[in-house]
Amino acid sequence: MSLLKDPADATLKACEAEEMILAKKIAMVNPMYFDLKYAINPHMKDDAGNMHSVDRDVALGQWQELKGAYESLGFEVVVWDGEPGFPDMVFCANQSLPYIDQQGRPSALMSRMASAPRSGEVPFIESNLQSMSIQTNKLTVSDHPELYFEGTGDALWVPGRRLILGGYGFRTHQSVYEDVGRIVNSPIALFELRNPKFYHLDTCLSILSDTTVLACREAYTETGWNLLSCLFEDVIEVSVEESDSPGFACNAHCPDGKHVLIQKGNRQCLAQLNERGFIPIELNTDQFILSGGSVFCLKLVCF
Repeated sequence: MSLLKDPADATLKACEAEEMILAKKIAMVNPMYFDLKYAINPHMKDDAGNMHSVDRDVALGQWQELKGAYESLGFEVVVWDGEPGFPDMVFCANQSLPYIDQQGRPSALMSRMASAPRSGEVPFIESNLQSMSIQTNKLTVSDHPELYFEGTGDALWVPGRRLILGGYGFRTHQSVYEDVGRIVNSPIALFELRNPKFYHLDTCLSILSDTTVLACREAYTETGWNLLSCLFEDVIEVSVEESDSPGFACNAHCPDGKHVLIQKGNRQCLAQLNERGFIPIELNTDQFILSGGSVFCLKLVCF
């Protein structure tokens, strides 16, 4: 499978991509063990360098509101239990990359987490996926343990297309995408991330449809931004003020090409969405943003 880096051929490659089946289910992990026990991204500490603390009762209410929002849009939400000792497992976008294999079977490529405290989450998520009759696979570069890959935190499917946008630089290694592309049978457009505030691609990019995205320009190299502009007709530029915490606007999720689940209060971004005919659904995920994640991080789209 090809890795796309040159904006000159991006549009052609995207148009050649085979159609991808759209999402059918949403999986979420109950936040029963959600907490801040260590710092693995800049959002987990305040300006003085102290760890944030979360209100777990408030977090549970926010998680339930997000679950209800998906259900109100007609999605089946499958809930998995959290596990003691894994306070970040609630961010279930990171431990796998769901896909449809060449035989049409629901599948998932399991992640190799960059941070040691989160590595133990992967077997639990794999077991849950298998319980849904989703076959699981692992990276074949087993002799290179430093080649990390954090699932749909960095590898984002373009809705309705067999095309992945892949971020690298902090949690996912660039070299792993050759293996990923071969396993899931998809071309991948690569984007280098340089700003540690945007440590996953899903913190600075939300793919709303096959033509429209939300993106924070400050997270990309010039080449990456040009590539994004070639791949999509409409790149809605979100200010760094609304993309950074506590806004996290680019960690939004549009599960149906119309409704956009997004952290509340991002007025500029909301206005741009409304202008284009999208329907924003504002949610409060501020307890999870203290840990560096919002709407997109809190779910896993299953095919």
